[in-house]
Amino acid sequence: MPDQAAAQPANRFERRRARTRHALIAAAQGILAEQGTSEASIQQIAERADVGFGSFYNHFQTKAELFEAAVVDALEEYGKLIDSITGDLDDPAEVFAVSVRLTFRLADTHPELTRVLRYGGLPYIHADFGLGPRALRDIERGNASGRFQVDSPLVALSAVGGSLLGLLQLKSSATSEQSGPGADEEMAELVLRMLGLPPEEAHEVARRPLPIATT
Repeated sequence: MPDQAAAQPANRFERRRARTRHALIAAAQGILAEQGTSEASIQQIAERADVGFGSFYNHFQTKAELFEAAVVDALEEYGKLIDSITGDLDDPAEVFAVSVRLTFRLADTHPELTRVLRYGGLPYIHADFGLGPRALRDIERGNASGRFQVDSPLVALSAVGGSLLGLLQLKSSATSEQSGPGADEEMAELVLRMLGLPPEEAHEVARRPLPIATT
């Protein structure tokens, strides 16, 4: 489940616990972003979070549990970001195009979040939180509206999710030609064609002006 620290704690003690949990998750995300692994010791994590060693076990039983929470939190953060930007769009195809293009640009705008998603995003494509349910929702809306021609939304979700994570990997190691102007539009066009849009429509939708973020 997504991290529950986002809920408003009822009293000072709960607020302090929420801050500690958030600090531990942020420390784990920083380690994932910098090292690409979860090999840091609990002592190193606690020092980075600026909390006592014993505080770790008030929130997590193991390191694996903490690093899972770090990835889940990053996925949910990114999902909410995409929702905030695409919320006013009516065309499911455009929603997908914007999502793909923003994902390709994520390495520039949110580099730490990008590295966390690259490290741990793949196992969560079909989770009931984060990016998976949002992408599945948009695929089903596209099917219902006739914009997409997808026999199995879940199979399409696997293909799209893997493609988006692959984009992050490509962007992280791309040459100037691969990551230059228009690369995000080309990627969006390919995904739209995969979902059943005719080539001409996919080309046009993928090159519409990006909406402005509301958060």
